[in-house]
Amino acid sequence: MRRKEKGFTLIELMIVVAIIAIIAAIAIPNLLRARLSANESAAIGALRTMSSAQENYKSNGGTNLYGTFAELGGATPPYIDNALAAGISRGYLVAVVNAATADTWDASATPNNIGSSGNRGFLIDESGVIRFTTDGSVPTPADLALNE
Repeated sequence: MRRKEKGFTLIELMIVVAIIAIIAAIAIPNLLRARLSANESAAIGALRTMSSAQENYKSNGGTNLYGTFAELGGATPPYIDNALAAGISRGYLVAVVNAATADTWDASATPNNIGSSGNRGFLIDESGVIRFTTDGSVPTPADLALNE
């Protein structure tokens, strides 16, 4: 009588590894696209938060000027959280221009690494309209007309 060995054959193990590789090849690109989309959504949310914070700061500040990151994050209570006050939003760098020096402001959000942390660059101003570029750069006035 022949005794059967317990365990898997090399062929069976290779088939299992091949199946896992196929599943990974299908799932990983979808996961990366979902992460890019989530980062871009977080950047848009950060710019909307910045817009609300700027309007509240101007209304409650008494100076009729908009605030910088330091002023918005350092107020009591703060208008924005510490991460946004540091210019960070899930793979994006956020910058504010013209605040506290003029009666206008704009904020931009650009990906840390174009293609891996985000694909689009965003801009918002005192109008509250968010504009974007598809190459990850900060929108310019020429780009603004294309997105309206």
